Amino acid sequence: MKNWKICSIIAIIGTALLLCGCREDKTMNDTTPTVTPSVTPTAEAAKNWSEIFGNMSLSMTLKAPAMHNPVMTQRFGADPYALVYDGRVYLYMTGDVIETTADGQPKANSYAKINTLNVISSDDMVNWTDHGSILAAGAKGAAKWGGNSWAPAAACKEVDGKMKFFLYFANSGNGIGVLSADSPIGPFTDPINKALISRATPNCANVAWLFDPAVWVDDDGQAYIYFGGGVPNNQFEHPGTARMVKLGDDMISIVGEPVSIDPPFLFEDSGINHIGDKYYYSYCSNFNVDGHENAGKYNLANGQICYMTSDSPYGPFTYQGAILKNPGSYFGPGGNNHHCIFEFEGKYYITYHSQILDAPLHTGGGYRCTHIDPLELQEDGSIAMGKGTKMGIAQLKSFNPYREVPAATMSTMGGISTAPKDENAKKYGSGVMAVSDIDNGDWMMVAGVDFGEDGAGTFSGSFTANGTKDGAVCVRIDDRMNGTDVAYLPVKDGKVSTAFLSKVTGVHDVYFIFAGSGYEWNSWSFEK
Repeated sequence: MKNWKICSIIAIIGTALLLCGCREDKTMNDTTPTVTPSVTPTAEAAKNWSEIFGNMSLSMTLKAPAMHNPVMTQRFGADPYALVYDGRVYLYMTGDVIETTADGQPKANSYAKINTLNVISSDDMVNWTDHGSILAAGAKGAAKWGGNSWAPAAACKEVDGKMKFFLYFANSGNGIGVLSADSPIGPFTDPINKALISRATPNCANVAWLFDPAVWVDDDGQAYIYFGGGVPNNQFEHPGTARMVKLGDDMISIVGEPVSIDPPFLFEDSGINHIGDKYYYSYCSNFNVDGHENAGKYNLANGQICYMTSDSPYGPFTYQGAILKNPGSYFGPGGNNHHCIFEFEGKYYITYHSQILDAPLHTGGGYRCTHIDPLELQEDGSIAMGKGTKMGIAQLKSFNPYREVPAATMSTMGGISTAPKDENAKKYGSGVMAVSDIDNGDWMMVAGVDFGEDGAGTFSGSFTANGTKDGAVCVRIDDRMNGTDVAYLPVKDGKVSTAFLSKVTGVHDVYFIFAGSGYEWNSWSFEK
């Protein structure tokens, strides 16, 4: 077993501060030679690469390959919200930014510098495609009137005969903005150039924290938005700071005056679902529950996710119980709790965040990453208490490699980052992403790849070489350290292909291990 040296690496790509995995010593035992790409490598070339990749020290990972939480480790992502569209789950997250002291040391998260929203997607709940960080607020963002973008909520609806996608976000605690796009990954722009909901909105001036939106589009096409939070004047049991209002048909306006709702021991984090004939409003309890004289009445504790139900989207809502404990109960570090309940392929899930990456990255506290775990809806319509785990969701289906796969698709990784690739992504933050910040020994894994009964004959990849002359990708199956190498692909600009060294059939975890540095990987595919 090799000795692992733990360290943290922080890379700035564009305007997003991304996290790289911790890594072991990345020096190679041999000097990587310059290689002329060939479609079918000679036996001598294959032997050469076999020795190089076999002796290579691999980058550390923040997530073991068998674990599916957190869903990504290339950067932080908090306050997750799920949108299911066209057979995929899209997760939108607050883009936590690592803050530093004057001498460059990481310090605790103040949340004041956050102005991006991360977006990833998956159709198997294990392998996630990174679509980048939406430039939401601030001078370079779509909503230049806002200083921050926290806690996104996503929805889609056909408007004027065209499917449109909407992101609602909090401008810190002082209002809610909306962005729109023609695609779930953007580019997102601000259609109204101002806050959708502000303190000038009726019945909102007295909301302590005017933030944390949740949106539901009902079966009849009518949409509703829920928001608010905070505990004014020690009103712990009944803060009275939650609101809801109907959205206009255009999804970028509100209809009527926001209505007050009264979740007991509310802190923040609205959620809304319509399940069966009931509306489920969920939220995070505040941190004044423990020891309160009426805590037992509700059977909840500090910082838990709880829910209420109603026959109407407007309420009144009846309190039901807690469904997820504070992340500190499962992972050690506590902090705020933020969630979204969603249905995918006939089952219910809860996505939420934890702070489990703070310790290994020594980032100073308050930096969050997103998880997903099952949520059980019982026959009587009640929701059973869930559980936060590192294992996460079992892969829902095998991964199909016989297509062009965006390279920024992975279950876990070590060392790499992602960067905007096309012009839209560079301008708006989200879109087509490339695997970047590649160095010797970096790697990534795609789980449960189905080679089929016939097996793959060719491996192809598309690269931006950036002048590198010693780059290569090794395809290794089943284990990143002791697995079998089945293909070696030299790097050059554009698309390059190589034959598989041996026939591989069935389902395997596939590791892509990198030699060389400075290049970007855009996409890949297997061919039979």
